[in-house]
Amino acid sequence: MAQIHPTALVDPKAELDAGVEVGPYTVIGPDVKVGAGTTIAAHVVLEGHTTIGRDNRIFQFGSIGAANQDKKYKGEPTQLVIGDRNTIREFVTLHVGTVQDKAVTRIGNDNWIMAYTHVGHDCVVGDNVTMANNSTLGGHVEIGDWVTIGGLTGIHQFTKVGAHAMLGFQSAVSQDVPPYMLVDGNPLAVRGVNVVGLKRRGFSDARIAAVRKMHKLLYREGRTLDDAKAAIGALAGEMPEAAGDVALMSAFLAAATRGIAR
Repeated sequence: MAQIHPTALVDPKAELDAGVEVGPYTVIGPDVKVGAGTTIAAHVVLEGHTTIGRDNRIFQFGSIGAANQDKKYKGEPTQLVIGDRNTIREFVTLHVGTVQDKAVTRIGNDNWIMAYTHVGHDCVVGDNVTMANNSTLGGHVEIGDWVTIGGLTGIHQFTKVGAHAMLGFQSAVSQDVPPYMLVDGNPLAVRGVNVVGLKRRGFSDARIAAVRKMHKLLYREGRTLDDAKAAIGALAGEMPEAAGDVALMSAFLAAATRGIAR
């Protein structure tokens, strides 16, 4: 049975799995589903069509599943879907999607979402993402796996950030950030490769060398973007141990819609 504090207000239609803990004065609406082992602290509001997976930890004063801030939103039954084992700290705001896009805001697994972070409507956040305090995602943003976002960083709507990238403190991100890159500033600039992050994740020297080569092709040889894309694609044959990394970069560059950070 769920353990619900007597001062919490939980709608009878809400679905709380075994082992869920609900703290004092928390409010949970009728269309909320919470998976086993998730703990919800005091003064949290869970509303909207929100589905939360297993073993998440939601700290006090979070606003989860509220109506989004898109002026076109008319109260349609759009969704917020959160995966497993996420840590969601104080005063985080996570909004439902819009019918103009996917109608769902989606957050993956094992993410570390720090205080005052905002994830806007229709965003997609992957797995193992770290978002430091006051990270702000506008609507329709896509964040790849293992991305680190520095505190006070703002990401413009419709922007994509590739896997394993690191965004430095107080960055203004309005163009797509390719995988593996280390960026910061306002205006944003690419500073190099996120080598420390890659080493922490067990990347071999050969894979890191391939990532460095892709960075050089994109940013250090004066190539056009189309020429750099072609040269990066050819690396899969030259450096087969990094074929997956090359494929990830090539797919990202092909899908970039706002131009890439330079």
